[in-house]
Amino acid sequence: MADQPPDPARRPPDRVALRRELTAEPGRLVCALLLALAATAAALALPLLVRNIITDFSDHRSLGFDVLMMCVTAFGGALVQAGAGFLLARIGERMTYRLRTRIMEHALRLPLAVVRARGTGDFTARITSDALLLREVVDVATQLPLAGLTVAATLAVMVWIDWVLTLVTALALTVLTGLVLLILGRMKSNVARQQDAVGRVAQRFTATLEALTTIKAYRAEPVAADALAGDAERLRAVAVQGGRLNALIPAVLALGNQFAMIAVILTGGARLAAGDLQVAAFAAFLLYLLQTVPSVSTLATGFGRLQGGLAARDRCNELLSVPPETDPHDAARTAPAPLPDAPSVVFRSVSYTHAGAGEAALEAVSFTTARTGLTAIVGPSGAGKTTTLALIDRFVRPSAGSITVLGHDARQWPLDALRGRIAYVDQAFTLLQATARENLQLGRTRRADDTELAVALDAVGLTEEIGRLPLGLDTPLGREVDLSGGQRQRMALARALLSDADIVLLDEPTSQQDGLNEQRFRAIVEELATTRAVIVVAHRLSTVQHAQHVIMMNRGRVVDAGDHLSLLSRCPPYRELVASQAVPAG
Repeated sequence: MADQPPDPARRPPDRVALRRELTAEPGRLVCALLLALAATAAALALPLLVRNIITDFSDHRSLGFDVLMMCVTAFGGALVQAGAGFLLARIGERMTYRLRTRIMEHALRLPLAVVRARGTGDFTARITSDALLLREVVDVATQLPLAGLTVAATLAVMVWIDWVLTLVTALALTVLTGLVLLILGRMKSNVARQQDAVGRVAQRFTATLEALTTIKAYRAEPVAADALAGDAERLRAVAVQGGRLNALIPAVLALGNQFAMIAVILTGGARLAAGDLQVAAFAAFLLYLLQTVPSVSTLATGFGRLQGGLAARDRCNELLSVPPETDPHDAARTAPAPLPDAPSVVFRSVSYTHAGAGEAALEAVSFTTARTGLTAIVGPSGAGKTTTLALIDRFVRPSAGSITVLGHDARQWPLDALRGRIAYVDQAFTLLQATARENLQLGRTRRADDTELAVALDAVGLTEEIGRLPLGLDTPLGREVDLSGGQRQRMALARALLSDADIVLLDEPTSQQDGLNEQRFRAIVEELATTRAVIVVAHRLSTVQHAQHVIMMNRGRVVDAGDHLSLLSRCPPYRELVASQAVPAG
């Protein structure tokens, strides 16, 4: 096994394809486009109705029918435009929902090392600012073709009215388009840099809030604020460059429109004076020119927004292309049945090196743990104890050697099935932002009833504390109501008691000793160890000196293994560790 995720070539990434996303609801999209086309047709009809009204004025004819038609057209156009906008908004929000849920689900299935390397802020930026930029693509994807159609149709009618004025208009719009395209060429890279900077700010701010207790205790608010300000300054500098580009577009559009209007008025005035153009036709032409200006502006700004959406799409696809930790063959693989007489875990010459680290965290580690009973892994800080647990639960994969779990090579286990056989209690005794009841039942295939929950809570001495919560077991934890460190520890142990796992991994379980005395801890571990394999990474040796099996590690190697008394008699490093903690000899 190598410490690498599955080969991405074996599993195509679930990429964000804008065409697929936009056509996910074809019925609504077609309806929205038809309504938008009706609104465009109404807008094109209005200048012709104005021309008829001016002609009727000149010929002293009744205006009633033309005025009525103009009002009906204007009102109908506004109504269908509103309907099209609502449908597009609905399509856009549903697309954003699909994108966010896809990214969040994918993030949860990535290897731990990848998530920690990227940081929570980077993932947060993907489902916030990137998702919003992609949301705009829905509007742009319909606005651009409609705006292009409007400009083309308007120019066709303008040619019919007067081809000379249309030629002047087309020349002005061509120059204007060239200037706008020069600006848009630089916008996509700027948007990508802005999003990266947003991710860095979010990451540092999230990490700072998580460390707020320490920051306050050491009066480090100014230092933390300076670091945040540095990231914010880099974001500001990139955003100012983007703002400069965005500001140029309306300025160029306004200048181009003004020159077009001046050129049309001068040319039209000359043609009116020469008798080659009627006043009504010239008025209609000016209305069409004014109507073309917003459509051209929509095209220009729409391409700018599209650049932002494409940059966000590329960032989301880059994340979605990272392979998940699950092997692509797991779906077709049947979970093996644990062999009844096999050891719980066997390491055979296992080595592991953290990404970017020069020295191996584990080197040629071999050991065997019994099917039931307590195994303690001890050693000084940096010995590789926690890495050993991470390898058992396949949070990381060894660079050499093999690991056997319940009689089968770990590679033969589908990841979900493997972790279903293992209960893991980390150093922080992590609880989810969920109710106490939901936290206790994490990983169970069958929901525990209140009696089972009560027995587990009583075993860890949490019955009274949970009973005092506002809603008891149904109290949400993690925000307004939370548990102390010791209470969180006992909740995590109660969760292990309730689990269906064959193997229980405990990483530094006595670090919150104020909340759980050693006698109670021993009783819980002994109960777990009667029917399961309990593997404890222990810092305090006094809590595990009665383990049937103790593995002494140092510098990523197994120094010796045996029971407490045997190691005392033959293993000098173990004696030194015991002496440093004044642990009794027996």
